[in-house]
Amino acid sequence: MHIPDSMLHGGICPVTAAVSSIGIATAAYSARHAKTPPARFAAVTALIFAGQMMNFPVMDGTSGHLLGGVLAASLLGTPLGVLSVAVVVVIQSLLFSDGGVTVLGANLFNMAIIGAGVGGLLRSALAARWRSPAGNIMATAAAAWASIVLASFAVSVELAVAGQIAFSRVVAAMVGTHALIGLGEAVITVAACAWMSAADAAESPRGKAIMPLTAAAVIALALSPFACGFPDGLEWIAGKYAFLHASAPVFVSPLPGYSVPCIANEQLSTGLSGLAGVMVAFAASWALLRLMGCTVARQSSGTGSVLHE
Repeated sequence: MHIPDSMLHGGICPVTAAVSSIGIATAAYSARHAKTPPARFAAVTALIFAGQMMNFPVMDGTSGHLLGGVLAASLLGTPLGVLSVAVVVVIQSLLFSDGGVTVLGANLFNMAIIGAGVGGLLRSALAARWRSPAGNIMATAAAAWASIVLASFAVSVELAVAGQIAFSRVVAAMVGTHALIGLGEAVITVAACAWMSAADAAESPRGKAIMPLTAAAVIALALSPFACGFPDGLEWIAGKYAFLHASAPVFVSPLPGYSVPCIANEQLSTGLSGLAGVMVAFAASWALLRLMGCTVARQSSGTGSVLHE
């Protein structure tokens, strides 16, 4: 669901950038007292990045992949979930040309604000209503599915506002295709949450970061080269309705298309670029949360209190 630069033009780009900036700033403010260790936040972010590399077949030569918003919100809380997915989306755009730079605000809005923010809040509301272990699973699955459908609806609106295609023509195809992709999102999210819960129960606090980081590295290096090569839902629909136009990149990324330019072997190139992405996602997320923690500590020091990680 990563929108390329050539797909959106006009006022929709600065508007979505502004809305996304406000949403991410709100998430950062809400997460300022979070107790999650930076290593845990960074490891989950790396896992989300790796999970998004694993496209799975859907239908008619179409693929989908994990968005991970509800997964991030489930493991970290909704505010940190928004920040986690936002870090992933920015890295994908700048490092891999996966999603355009001029439309970064739209991609952040669709995947971080709606996917993790709205999806995470919906999961919390449903879990509060369905108070049981089974109810928690149902809430997670329903919210994960809904996050994909809502994000695809938002993309349809953005395409229509940008003048690419009439809303009435594209919305049914986008929502219908992503409703199927959402089923995969729900299954992966529930399974990953169950695995993380079991791993957390068996691990030390340090192990709670090592396990997801190890899984992310294995997925990126060893599994991502074998992901489904079909176009994702947005690309498939754009090709079908002829609003996917090739254009010169606005920004030349160092690892375009999840490849290392100097390595000819495609599988090795994909695996190494994925591993590099995992490392960058971990480092950037760790630094972000430490920076937020340092800011809170400095602000609190004036009132005589000291915050400890």
